[in-house]
Amino acid sequence: MHMADALISPAVGGVLWAASAASVACATVKIKNELGDKKIPIMAVAGAFVFAAQMINFTIPGTGSSGHIGGGILLAGLLGPFPALLTIAAVLVIQCLFFADGGLLALGCNIFNMGVIPTLLIYPLIFKPFLKKGITTPRLTLASIVSVVIGLQLGAFGVVLETLASGITALPFSIFVLLMQPIHLAIGVVEGIVTAAVLGFVYAMRPEIIQSSEQRLPLAAEVPIKKPLIALVIITVLVGGILSIFASAYPDGLEWAMEKTAGTTELEAEGPAFRQAGAIQEATAFMPDYDFPNAGEEGSGIGTTVAGIVGAALTCLLAGAAGFIIHRVKNRHA
Repeated sequence: MHMADALISPAVGGVLWAASAASVACATVKIKNELGDKKIPIMAVAGAFVFAAQMINFTIPGTGSSGHIGGGILLAGLLGPFPALLTIAAVLVIQCLFFADGGLLALGCNIFNMGVIPTLLIYPLIFKPFLKKGITTPRLTLASIVSVVIGLQLGAFGVVLETLASGITALPFSIFVLLMQPIHLAIGVVEGIVTAAVLGFVYAMRPEIIQSSEQRLPLAAEVPIKKPLIALVIITVLVGGILSIFASAYPDGLEWAMEKTAGTTELEAEGPAFRQAGAIQEATAFMPDYDFPNAGEEGSGIGTTVAGIVGAALTCLLAGAAGFIIHRVKNRHA
């Protein structure tokens, strides 16, 4: 659901930038009660994993479309809501600036739809109540699937509302919404299963990680996290460096809905705000579309591998640095 700049007006982009910035600022303050020395490396590695996992587009059978995970519920389950929002924001910033995935003007929309909604709304209101009587693997699985499906439905509807508010006449509301919601329902089921599998895997290895996140508490210093971290690093390298090469070539759910509605996956937009945002991305994106520049339509293959590993590493550094700085500031003023 990475929205391009042409899908929104500068006014809508500005409002969602403000809403997302306020949410991230709130998370930065609230996160102080949840961070600890053990959770910072989990933030870093989990962010890298989500970056890599988002590169894997899976085919939705019978549709000619594909989807990839959003990762908001997955991160909230591993980290808690506020660390999760900062981490998914780091993922989206790296994707936008260095890989031109999602527009810069639309970055606030993307953070809100893929970050704020699942972490600050769906996780506390839907995910946590499933675990009220205690965390078990069946409850964790059900919480993951239901939460991801509902969160993705709201996120997809958010995209539709944002294009409507922007006056994008090429995407009339009635047609666009009737295409966006069903395709993202199918994507949500797959993502829910993936989220349940990852959270269940971590819970089996180190249940304290999931428990501390659900309780919004720092992970106890005596809890060993080396094994789950190593496992996630290995999976991240395999997914971002190897499996990403075999990602589906079909358009993702948003592009598919756009093509069915407007006859194209790319709309055009004119104006100084769009030109400025595009110029900034052109200057910062060293591997646009997750490949080497001038790789051509077929791509270079090796470029995808490099992009997956480099992008995951950059996300790891940004998410980890954010957690580290906030934790240091907290301790300094404690």
